[in-house]
Amino acid sequence: MAYKSLRAFIEALEQAGELVRIKTFVDPVLEIAEITDRVSKTPDRNKALLFENTGTDFPLLINSMGSERRMCIALGVNTLDDVTRDIEDLFKKLSAPKNGILEKLAMLPQLSKFASWMPKVISGRGACQEVVMEKPDLDKLPILKCWPEDGGRFITLPAIHTKDPNNGIRNIGMYRMQVFDSTMTGMHWHKHKVSARHFNEYKKLGKRMPVAVALGGDPVYTYSATAPLPENVDEYMLAGFLRKKKVELVRCITQPELEVPADADFIIEGYVEPDEDLIWEGPFGDHTGYYSLPDFYPRFHVTAITHRKDAVYPATIVGIPPQEDAWLGKATERIFLAPIKMTMVPEITDMNMPVEGVFHNLVITAINKEYAGQGPKVMNAMWGAGQMMFNKILVLTDSVAASGIKIDDYKALTKYVIDNVNPVTDIYFSQGPMDVLDHSCSKLGFGGKMCIDGTKKTEEEISTPFVPFKLQPDFSVKNMMAVYPEVIGINEKLAKEWEIPVLFVSVKKERPHHVSELHQQLCQQPGLDGIKIILYVEHTVKINDIADVLWRFCNNLDPKRDNFFGGSNILGLDGTRKTKKLDNFDRPWPNIIVGNDETIAAVDKKWSQLGMGEIIFSPSLRYKTQLYGGGATVLDSE
Repeated sequence: MAYKSLRAFIEALEQAGELVRIKTFVDPVLEIAEITDRVSKTPDRNKALLFENTGTDFPLLINSMGSERRMCIALGVNTLDDVTRDIEDLFKKLSAPKNGILEKLAMLPQLSKFASWMPKVISGRGACQEVVMEKPDLDKLPILKCWPEDGGRFITLPAIHTKDPNNGIRNIGMYRMQVFDSTMTGMHWHKHKVSARHFNEYKKLGKRMPVAVALGGDPVYTYSATAPLPENVDEYMLAGFLRKKKVELVRCITQPELEVPADADFIIEGYVEPDEDLIWEGPFGDHTGYYSLPDFYPRFHVTAITHRKDAVYPATIVGIPPQEDAWLGKATERIFLAPIKMTMVPEITDMNMPVEGVFHNLVITAINKEYAGQGPKVMNAMWGAGQMMFNKILVLTDSVAASGIKIDDYKALTKYVIDNVNPVTDIYFSQGPMDVLDHSCSKLGFGGKMCIDGTKKTEEEISTPFVPFKLQPDFSVKNMMAVYPEVIGINEKLAKEWEIPVLFVSVKKERPHHVSELHQQLCQQPGLDGIKIILYVEHTVKINDIADVLWRFCNNLDPKRDNFFGGSNILGLDGTRKTKKLDNFDRPWPNIIVGNDETIAAVDKKWSQLGMGEIIFSPSLRYKTQLYGGGATVLDSE
């Protein structure tokens, strides 16, 4: 389904009961983000929010795709799997052998669909250019400051348009933009991104780089800008496929080399000067739930701002999951399942990215296993598949047909996987490119990976017999904590109640090699027979909250560096924070993202005026005790 404007999408959300209008003034600096964080983490009250009084001429829409239902409304489908089936059906039709002229002719309608999805440049101006600011001024937009330690206000849902100067191929990506003054932002593109490669090509040529930023319009544009497409595949072709209607583009006014969606709400035109000094950008409360720390990035200079007469400013916040970006990731998981399994890894039957894994950190994949060694084969293929190269922890399991377990039934799936794992032979460690936001890597953008092959093993793959697990009667959390006072908590629920041989341990580190030495000692304690894996996290983490444990663990672990085996081949994995003093870790370590007391109090006071019913208390309150001092960066002494 194609939406003719962002307001048309807002109307669809309202008709579906998925939108709350807020007429009271709410400050875009910290307050809007605080309200959105509360709503996005309250499942029975999680709605899109339209802030109609932002202190500017424009309302602000946020959390518009922050649930599976709203993501489906945005894409015009009943379920996200509908898109998977559409893509799979198209692939099958195009790749099937054609034996006769009639079969070949029958494919013509399918081929014509490709033409109907391709973007089209139209003449004249579009709705996005109905109003041209006499003097471009970013301060006229309700740009958010999301978190207290952010370096400033950030544009958070920009579809950034660039072109390769050598061949003119377009790319649309989504990278945060910190506002430094009324006509300048940072351009936060990472070295792995296509726009960064375009920038490098302009630098070689010594030419100014035109850039255009689109905000709003059909929500499919926003999704497509986040999609992990192969390089040189136009994001607007994907948008055309998803909306079943081609995207109409118009040329920018001051950067005519670039085309943007005619029906967008805002267009910010400008350029990056390749030989200009970079600017110190950040920190920024990021989708990992931690601050991404400041670094040098290019400057973007604004030459024009245009907008619709009825423009709505779209925004999002990211932070401790779940947030809206989790559902953008879920859409990617479903949409790109068919291309991955049909072009690269045909044995894949399903894929799941739990929200606690914040996209790349944790990916679960089900396969049709037919021979020994197929798990490692899939592992290598996936780590070589586009943005899957950033995956940190890959869990492999058998298809639901073979295991009888759905991939999102985490309790049953965990038991199945761990029952089929010998930690010594079935857990693989490697290293390679990582997301530059991964703070656990010893080197920026390069670190360890781990694959847990939880498929049922063939005779050739079994080195020792698998024995059913039952927690030993002499296992005692109380006794272990009495012997080791640095152990602040032990969660034995998986082992005791679910018969899954895994323990979670929170530990207060006090010396070098503390966790690895503690692991050796714990493995000698009575009652640990049959335990396969022990996960270690910070002493500040609430050890009985499995979701929070996994979120912190996945963020803080470098699998290759932070693994060690104890007695009886029990694998220990160190998911605590790393410091120079205790771990010889040379990089700065970021703090988790928490709202400040002043903003929390201001929103509490204002809540009764928002028309949103009974107050939702700030999720930040539960994480205050997990902070290390103040600031975006944790000091080594804290």
